[in-house]
Amino acid sequence: MKLWGGRFKKDTNKVIDEFQSSIKFDSRLYKQDIKGSIAHARMLGAKGIIGEEEAKLIIRGLKEILADIDEDKIEFQTAEEDIHMNIENLLIQRIGEAGKKLHTGRSRNDQVALDLRMYLKDEIDEIMMLLEGLCGLLATKAREHANLMMPGYTHMQKAQPVTLGLHLMAYFHMFERDMDRFKDCYKRTDSMPLGSGALAGTTYDLDREMVAEELGFSMVTENSMDAVSDRDFVIEFISCCSIFMMHMSRLCEELVLWNTQEFSFIEMDDTVSTGSSIMPQKKNPDVAELIRGKTGRVYGSLVTILTVMKGLPLAYNKDMQEDKETVFDAVDTVKSCIKAFIPMFDTLIFKDKNIKESLKGGFLNATDAADYLVRKGVAFRDAHKIIGEMVSYCMNINKEIDELDINELKSFNKSFETDIYEYIDMENCIKRRKL
Repeated sequence: MKLWGGRFKKDTNKVIDEFQSSIKFDSRLYKQDIKGSIAHARMLGAKGIIGEEEAKLIIRGLKEILADIDEDKIEFQTAEEDIHMNIENLLIQRIGEAGKKLHTGRSRNDQVALDLRMYLKDEIDEIMMLLEGLCGLLATKAREHANLMMPGYTHMQKAQPVTLGLHLMAYFHMFERDMDRFKDCYKRTDSMPLGSGALAGTTYDLDREMVAEELGFSMVTENSMDAVSDRDFVIEFISCCSIFMMHMSRLCEELVLWNTQEFSFIEMDDTVSTGSSIMPQKKNPDVAELIRGKTGRVYGSLVTILTVMKGLPLAYNKDMQEDKETVFDAVDTVKSCIKAFIPMFDTLIFKDKNIKESLKGGFLNATDAADYLVRKGVAFRDAHKIIGEMVSYCMNINKEIDELDINELKSFNKSFETDIYEYIDMENCIKRRKL
């Protein structure tokens, strides 16, 4: 007989049991579920809602169950539906009647909301630590290559000279914003829902603040219906994951390009690359490609939870059981991508000579040549036109701007003097940009 089976005359169809059971994926919440139940039982005892000795017996039983699960001594039952019912049933089997009092003043609706919030708080902390390591690695690589000149691109065409340090720090700032988003998400996750009951609160004189303090929450939820039906914090978390993965995918796309023979800016280490089953010469950047591909997986989780929630009336609905697989998959994907990316990026070698050589072609100093004319009193739009015509001329004769002699330059505008060559030197082009 199921713990909720009092009004039912028939057992649940086994196919339905399997269909609606969530234990195969929500079992990973067992630590949060037991920790929350311990805090709830302690509060029930302190408030005299159950006997203090009963509370102690419940807490001891829950701790023993936790130890047994940690040691893989317990097999969860599909018929018990979810992690909450599995643990409560185990408790009743072990300590008897006292175990039946644990659920006093509580519903699975506020219980699962509690577990999920506790789980996400833990995972946000872990993701933040991984992101700190990622940002630290990027900053280190940027410092090491602070003065290595390279082409900057727009529309995948050479645009202006930059440094590799500047380029890498662009991603540092993306990930830094991601960290800010996760921190902000944590604030809205850090609200304790226990005490909301199924939807209408409870008649018991629960001490919600006591439970919140024991579980490390900074606040309690204010509206019982909102508390059990709110999954905004899940949506926000997966949204943060999606934006982060978009940034990771952009960086990985560049690494894939830079790893090609056409660019040849980097060399991937053997330990983070793979080969081909047919082409013996191949060395593939699979880590970067997989991260790029897994970005779509996280996007899928976000679309799933948004779609699940978009039409639900208040308060709890069984549809919301679909929240867990999406959030679990997003967590696992993000953490595995960071853990794989760090050794891949840490061991890659930047080919300084090739990167510097790539500054040739593309007229990277054309904007600086226009700025030179502006400094000589030419209006910017006129200067832009003059240098555009000069670039067209250079393309026809297969020369760079700085390869033209002074007479050729003066044929475009009399303002050119010999100091133009120093002005459009690539290193000087970069040094002047201090704003």
